[in-house]
Amino acid sequence: MNDLSITDIKSILSKSLKEERFYHSLSVSAVAASLAMRYGGDIKKAELAGLIHDCAKAYPTDQFIKMADDFGIELLDVERDNPQLIHAKLGAYYAKKDFFVYDDEILNAIIYHTTGRPNMSLLEKIIYIADYIEPARYKAKRLDEVRVEAFEDLDKCLDMILSDTVEHLIEKNYVINPITLETYKYYSKQGKGD
Repeated sequence: MNDLSITDIKSILSKSLKEERFYHSLSVSAVAASLAMRYGGDIKKAELAGLIHDCAKAYPTDQFIKMADDFGIELLDVERDNPQLIHAKLGAYYAKKDFFVYDDEILNAIIYHTTGRPNMSLLEKIIYIADYIEPARYKAKRLDEVRVEAFEDLDKCLDMILSDTVEHLIEKNYVINPITLETYKYYSKQGKGD
């Protein structure tokens, strides 16, 4: 999968990420591995993707647009207007460059961990959900219910998370990434069994 061990990657991230972000990454990795166990996914891929999903957060947000342009990463207008959204795409770039991860399944899980996308792979669902429910998270609406549902039905869990996320973004009058809206509509049907 890559030339670095999980221990090596943890050591690198512990030096490059802020302490709170590093512990978040460790938590997402552990939750992702647990969800992979529960649903028969690849535990090692889930652990690795969870660990490095936020690796681009080691860099200043105000440089994200320039970095993406320099690296040839295609950006949506909503990302140019809200550079914090770019960290997922940059994360996949740095996963390759710094951690020698070339597995498309892992890279896609990193790219879509904030927006999701319709018809996500098992690993993509796991990383998206693990990022939302990891133990240090506490502000999200219905978090206790969402955490339980994560281990019962991934699609229903995604429906809950996306519904709450879209509702929150509308309440705060934030711009919603079109991919998030597409994902919300898709999993709204999936989660209700339509």
